[in-house]
Amino acid sequence: MSAAPDAPADVAVVGAGAAGLATAAFAARQAPALSILMLDGARRPGAKILVSGGGRCNVTNTVVTPADFWAPASPPLRRVLRAFSVERTRAFFEQIGVALHEEPGGKLFPDTRRARTVLDALLEELRRRGVALLADHRVLAVRREAPGFALATGRGVFRARALVLATGGLSLPKTGSDGAGYAFAEALGHSVAPRTPALDPLLLDGSFHAALTGVSHDVEITVREPGARPVRIPGALLWTHFGASGPAALDASRFWHRARLRGREALLTVDLIPGLGFEGAESRLLALAAARPRLSLESAVATLLPAAVSAAVVRARGLDGSTPLGRLRREDRRALVQALLAWPLPVRGTRGYNFAEVTAGGVPLDEVDAGTLESRRCPGLYLAGEILDVDGRLGGFNFQWAWSSAWVVASALARRAADHAAAPAPCRGTPPPGGRPTARDR
Repeated sequence: MSAAPDAPADVAVVGAGAAGLATAAFAARQAPALSILMLDGARRPGAKILVSGGGRCNVTNTVVTPADFWAPASPPLRRVLRAFSVERTRAFFEQIGVALHEEPGGKLFPDTRRARTVLDALLEELRRRGVALLADHRVLAVRREAPGFALATGRGVFRARALVLATGGLSLPKTGSDGAGYAFAEALGHSVAPRTPALDPLLLDGSFHAALTGVSHDVEITVREPGARPVRIPGALLWTHFGASGPAALDASRFWHRARLRGREALLTVDLIPGLGFEGAESRLLALAAARPRLSLESAVATLLPAAVSAAVVRARGLDGSTPLGRLRREDRRALVQALLAWPLPVRGTRGYNFAEVTAGGVPLDEVDAGTLESRRCPGLYLAGEILDVDGRLGGFNFQWAWSSAWVVASALARRAADHAAAPAPCRGTPPPGGRPTARDR
């Protein structure tokens, strides 16, 4: 469907990622009479959906709670998640032809195991509902203009009575995420919390990781920041040629970045034998020594964790891996166990926004109404998805935030549909009528 720049819409949605597509779909379902215009700078919308979950799209998780997110204000987060639950998410996708199945960790993927299935179903729903989606229409600036908003693009100015910013963050810029939405929000009176990458792989100093490339195993990473409580992150860790990836490392990256943002250095250690503890691990080694005193130290440690990791740890500790376990000195055994419980992760950086799955930071939740996600500073403006200061751990939680926040916005738009002709009040902090807004991208 096409739309002319001089044809005002009831609603304009900027950004055709997960949150934007879902907002338009939900709004069109709830209020079929609404004229909805979507603008996206990419030639092919939804690129981030296509690359998510290794190209399979982890749509959501079987259990999603506020504890799965790092939002600074949990009451609004809880309210939004409650408004559109996992059960409702599953039902919606089944209605549009996307059946989901559960995988380890509660992750829900499409049965086809193809992210394209999810994107195509959303796009088809928009076509079926009459939503005008204009790809390759990058929004350059937004301004308040009675009775709503004017959106300047390289192909003309589009107008709408209500505006939804679903522009995402800065992560995975190759998919079209450029952070422009933050500048739009600022131009309309909002503040933006400092942003950092999140869910991105860790770069490690040293050579310990190099020999372990491709090895994955369960661990628990502890992040210690001066003046803050330690954060413990269980999950799988994948050793790579550059450092560490996998769910535990990706989740930890967020805390490393936020510590540096505060001018502090975070110390990361990894429990290579999670759940055992010092006494449990030592008891296991003592029992092995009693039962098989000639078993080599390296083979004994390999009963606790992958053989390649065992060999690397023993070597890094300066021990002879061929030493019979029965001859291992008590002090060496205890020092080795301590090392297994708190192996250092010498983080020197991360792979950054180019590989980050989400952006931490954004428009603060206290600047939007928790029941509608309408701006408290600019009536008629709504925000959904990653542009808000909400980010979650790996496992489908950030997608659930996209769906839930989209539902809240869409429901609010449907409720105000009968009154869409009323001119909203001016935004606080916006340029005067006729003023030229800026569109700085930070």
